[in-house]
Amino acid sequence: MSDGSPQPLAAAATVDQALLGYTHVMYALHSLAVLIGITTFHTIIGSFIGSLPSIVAVVMNYVRRAATRGTLLESHFRWQLRTFWFAVLWACLSFVFMATIIGIPAALVGLLALTIWIIYRLVRGWLALRDKRPMYV
Repeated sequence: MSDGSPQPLAAAATVDQALLGYTHVMYALHSLAVLIGITTFHTIIGSFIGSLPSIVAVVMNYVRRAATRGTLLESHFRWQLRTFWFAVLWACLSFVFMATIIGIPAALVGLLALTIWIIYRLVRGWLALRDKRPMYV
């Protein structure tokens, strides 16, 4: 019976080390974007969605995505892309809520939750990659 945690793929042992390093670089670029948001006047969300390191990581993800088919890295690539695109979606929805006076508190709570969610997804994904475990998707 399954306990709900992701199971290592049989192909985990055959993961190309260059692709593994490539995936670490993508996590590092996304993390750099978050660090920029923390240490500068930018927000974490704004930096994660719109900064050069994060955009480069997304482009890198799309460029090498096909090479990860059937490996544990495929789940990490999907995890990173979903994190990015859902962050874009929820940030846009929060800003739509901010268009009304009544929606401002809800939007601020939504943006705070999104900030925590982005950091959580980066940390959880990178730790799983370090342990060579696939992400659930």
